[in-house]
Amino acid sequence: MKKVIILHGALGAKSQFEQLASQLTEHFQVYVLEFDGHGTKSSDTSDFSIDLFAQNLKDFMQLHHIEKPLIFGYSMGGYVALKLESQEANSFEKIVTLGTKFNWNPESAEKEANMLNAEKIEEKVPAFAGYLKSLHGENEWKTVLQRTAKMMRSLGDKPALSPDDFHRVRIPVHLLRGSKDVMVTKEETTEVQYLLGNGSYLEMEEWPHPVNQISPKELAQQLLSSYLPG
Repeated sequence: MKKVIILHGALGAKSQFEQLASQLTEHFQVYVLEFDGHGTKSSDTSDFSIDLFAQNLKDFMQLHHIEKPLIFGYSMGGYVALKLESQEANSFEKIVTLGTKFNWNPESAEKEANMLNAEKIEEKVPAFAGYLKSLHGENEWKTVLQRTAKMMRSLGDKPALSPDDFHRVRIPVHLLRGSKDVMVTKEETTEVQYLLGNGSYLEMEEWPHPVNQISPKELAQQLLSSYLPG
């Protein structure tokens, strides 16, 4: 049975993907990685970076004796998987991303980072604040926001993936984006598609960016068609 590793996004945690994992277990051996500083690991103190999370993924594979798995990377998780694959070719059999942001520059990074203000979130979107608390802890969620904002600004100054990095990725990469995703554009996603050695793109009608607003059953069906074509 093939192995699949699920990677969460920025501000995310492995608990978000329990339903998706259960939908896939009939077909795959499913693992869900939790990056340092998130969810049950929210007490970890390292600064967030794509390099750190790529090392988390490499270490996780070594710990569980996983070779060339299938990868599903949501948002930042997709960026992390592509980072490791660009560094160490053929780490994976195939990568599927959803809602991964590729266009990092000072302006876009500052826009995203400014949205990660805990006080404003509690005031204007208390339901989202409650959701983040449920993922990371009553107090830890604020630290996750701060570290993520810092990482985003660093990405704006120096993206972790360059065009040359994308060129080095030769395995199949299937890029998914929801038509209602207001964080990630079609243009930035298809630009990366053409930089990749074996990239494809599919727009999912009516899907937004937040993965908790997407049906786990629909997402599982799309992943099955991506991993098991025909």
